[in-house]
Amino acid sequence: MLQLEKFKSLADLDKFFPTEESCIEHLEYLRWHDGILSPFDPDSVVYQCKGHKYRCKNTGKYFNVKTGTLFEGSKISLKKWFMAVWMTLSHKKGVSSCQLSRDIGVTQKTAWFMLHRIRVCFAFENDSELSGIVEVDETFVGGKNKNRHKDKKVKKCQGRSFKDKTPVIGMIERGGKAVAHVIKDTSKESLTPAILNTVNTNATLYSDEWCGYNNVKEIYVHDFVDHGKGIYGHEDVYTNTVEGFWGIVKRGIIGMYHYTSPKHLQKYMWEFVFRRNTREMTPPEMFNYFLQNTNHRITYKELVA
Repeated sequence: MLQLEKFKSLADLDKFFPTEESCIEHLEYLRWHDGILSPFDPDSVVYQCKGHKYRCKNTGKYFNVKTGTLFEGSKISLKKWFMAVWMTLSHKKGVSSCQLSRDIGVTQKTAWFMLHRIRVCFAFENDSELSGIVEVDETFVGGKNKNRHKDKKVKKCQGRSFKDKTPVIGMIERGGKAVAHVIKDTSKESLTPAILNTVNTNATLYSDEWCGYNNVKEIYVHDFVDHGKGIYGHEDVYTNTVEGFWGIVKRGIIGMYHYTSPKHLQKYMWEFVFRRNTREMTPPEMFNYFLQNTNHRITYKELVA
């Protein structure tokens, strides 16, 4: 098992996982330390074959520790996958596909695909149910029109126009986890279901004065701050926590990724939510936590469809 207190850098990663065999053994320990389970039938008896190959008795299918995970079917070595995971988790604002391709020795296209496969596995942290005091706020991702080049400016996109930006709703439980979802618009018809699907109805909800939250006032204990009047907090009513989260998200996008398409924006939200929710873990704890939750796989064809 990985010695957590000694695992602190990419150099340590190379030291602890010098071979493909060592990577497979570690992944097997994390996923199957309570016993080997067949990905085809968890109740089936499993026979061990040569090496790290196994057979499911009930289905007759063969599998290994990578079957059913983001590593399945990949020609990239598990060691390089471990490096990609470590770099994604240890860089607080993420790592670009260009940088990753140089650091682990793959093409930029391959690095881009690897990063999106990793982001898809972050999604499980975005399914939390929030309770207690929950701050909710919406933001727009896409940059300001005034900062664009003349031939790239979009006409009539002031205020809450969605022509050039994508709306995202964020919810954070104070002292707890965050959840963020890309939404169609910021109307009450879009905001209300997103909140109901995430926040327990016994929670206390704090937001700003936007009219899109009018419906939730009838469901939750609700209070708000009126930013339009320059009021950003009174007593314990404020949305500073979720607004701080948006600051981290946008610094990451602007400073590292530069651009995110609306098509893939939710994957980036999963990444920032995972990083925020695991911020109190040490890097090796975060690394092992992620490897234990890699049962999500997207193909390149699905990604670019």
